[in-house]
Amino acid sequence: MAADIKNYLKEKEKRQKNQDDYKKKIRKHKLTIVYRVLLVAAALGAALALVVEQAKRHIYTGYDTVSSVNRETSSDAIDVRLKNGILTYSKDGAHCTDAKGNVKWNQTYVIQDVKLATCGSVAAIGSYNGREIYVQNTEKQLGTITTTMPIRNITVADTGRVTATLADTDATWIMTYEADGSNSYTGQAHMNDGGYPISISLSPSGELLAVSYLYVDAGVVKSNVVFYNFGPVGANQSDYMVSAYTYSDLVVPKVQFMNNDTAFAAGDSRLMIFSGSQKPVTIGEYLYDDEIQSVFYSEKYVGLVFLSDQAETKYRMDVYNDSAVKVGSYYFDVDYTDIFFEEDGMVIYNESECQIFTTEGVEKYRGNFGKSVRLMLLAGGSYKYYLVTDNTIDTIQLK
Repeated sequence: MAADIKNYLKEKEKRQKNQDDYKKKIRKHKLTIVYRVLLVAAALGAALALVVEQAKRHIYTGYDTVSSVNRETSSDAIDVRLKNGILTYSKDGAHCTDAKGNVKWNQTYVIQDVKLATCGSVAAIGSYNGREIYVQNTEKQLGTITTTMPIRNITVADTGRVTATLADTDATWIMTYEADGSNSYTGQAHMNDGGYPISISLSPSGELLAVSYLYVDAGVVKSNVVFYNFGPVGANQSDYMVSAYTYSDLVVPKVQFMNNDTAFAAGDSRLMIFSGSQKPVTIGEYLYDDEIQSVFYSEKYVGLVFLSDQAETKYRMDVYNDSAVKVGSYYFDVDYTDIFFEEDGMVIYNESECQIFTTEGVEKYRGNFGKSVRLMLLAGGSYKYYLVTDNTIDTIQLK
């Protein structure tokens, strides 16, 4: 009996040892697989990082024309980008085409002094001193607004909402309309009681309105940058006003929403950046002594162009992001007609040449166009663009 128990225990110990050895082999096999997977992942990550780094350092020296479609337009018309579409307008009317040259809508009118405002895929076209505003997006016409007083300035939201400053005998009215022409909000501005509105901007959602007022106080020029909220937060405030900032000895000819949370105000000696989707507050200010030549912006960046402070170049553009951080200063020579921002770069061009920088300051491309270009816009790929000319829309890929 004792011998049987002893044999049983030996067999059990042997089986246990075999099971432990098997478990160790399984564990070792699993670890080997994990190590191999991690090694492959690390190799792929390194290869991807190398490709990304090479792409960042790659300098383009030319371009291929991938496709080209014909278009017709008058010589006195002006082309502007409208999201991924092309808005063409003149004193006699406007139309919108896609990149394939398909006309999405056509609007006729007679306007001597066109006032144009765009936001995302929406455009508003009015007439200085006129009383009609045409609202449309890249796909269709949204409506016509008729005002009761002469138009001085307009701004539009991506929703189709429009705010206009209208001239009256002793006051300027700030009226906000929906695209169908209905009046949503009304306000007044008096030169002797708050200033004259010299710049206005709606947020893309249409909920916030920024206004720059100019006035003189005891012989000193001052500016008020005021934010209005047409939503529930503003409904509890007097005249929907949710925040206001006063600047002495400063003219602020440009206020602009970059996105629903960020706006900037460019004065003659100071840039102010504001943040907040309900009650915008100042998050950054930058002073400068040079005269601003131009202002360009996107949802993410704002760029101020100055004459260069270096003898080797003509211009300098100081760029700030929507967190009020200065991204950098970029020097260039192109006598630009337009500048637009990409995700992490900027395109500077005129009718005959183009210069492209990354936000890190790397010049990715500089070259001449093969034909006279009226408008350049993103085509959706890496360094792929549309070139709009008098009679074609060309799709190009840098190489």
